[in-house]
Parts: sequence; C-alpha cells; structure tokens
Amino acid sequence: MSGTSADRGRGSERVEVVLVKAGRTKIRYAAELLADDGARIAVRAAWAGDGVRDFGFVRFEPGDVFTEYYWRDRWYSVKEVRAAGGALKGWYCDITRPAVRTGAELVVEDLDLDLWRSADGSDVRRLDEDEFAESGLAQRDPGAARAAVAALDELEALARAAGGLESLLA
Repeated sequence: MSGTSADRGRGSERVEVVLVKAGRTKIRYAAELLADDGARIAVRAAWAGDGVRDFGFVRFEPGDVFTEYYWRDRWYSVKEVRAAGGALKGWYCDITRPAVRTGAELVVEDLDLDLWRSADGSDVRRLDEDEFAESGLAQRDPGAARAAVAALDELEALARAAGGLESLLA
C-alpha cells in the first residue's frame, strides 16, 4: 500500500529507504517519515555511511542529519544536510527515477547524476556526469536519460535562483 495524504504528519512512523543503482541495492537505511502527501515524501535520517565521506567541498560524517525529499512524479530527490549541531551544510540532490513507496519501504533508483549546493549558495556544482555517460543509460533507455538530464538542469537552475531549493521544499 502506498502512503497517501493520510500519512501526513506521522513523525513517529519509520520507513526503510532503499537506494538502488544499476539493479543492485547500493544502501538501505532506516528513516523517520515526516510527511507523505501522495506526491512528495519527506523523511529524516542520520548519515548512513560508514565513517566520514569527504568530497572536498563538503564532508558527510556521523551525527549529520539528512532531511530528504522524494517525489513520485519527479526525477530527483533533494537532501538538506545539517551538521550534528544543526548548522546547515547544504543540499545534496540525486537524479533518480520517481520514488516508489510500498508500505514501510521507499525505493529510489539512482541514475548517477548529482548536484550540490552549499548553504550560502556560493557553490553549485554538477557531479558524476562522467559516471552517467559511462552507465550506458542513454543507449539502454534514451527516454530515462533525457528525463535525468532535464531534471539535473531544472535543479541547477533552482539552486542558482534566489530562494531556489528552499522554495521547492516549502
């Protein structure tokens, strides 16, 4: 059963987020369901990686909190990243197929493209375009590849606009 607007505001409900890449589960982690309005699903989870992941422009580390937004009708997810003390680090965006929630499981297929926006907006960068090109998606599923690139372009435009990503998440 998919979550619906009846799930809105059930902060104590748990879901399992499953990130799939190239047909395999990349990571699975527990999250607190914040809202599900039938189109957008919001969850909150602690950093689920092993130890520290230093990208050079941001570090994800134990204690970081991710408020994650997934859509059933959009080709991306947006993750607000905060340090353990609450300071906003920025937003990490994954280009994905639309999310599918079945009961307590939220499955998202990662399509390799990513976008980062720093908290102050001074750093907006497209990530992993080389991985996307090497994935072969453009040959296997040209429609999905076009949707992925369009989603990245849309997110980059929002990230560079005043109130951009924040207005998307309001």
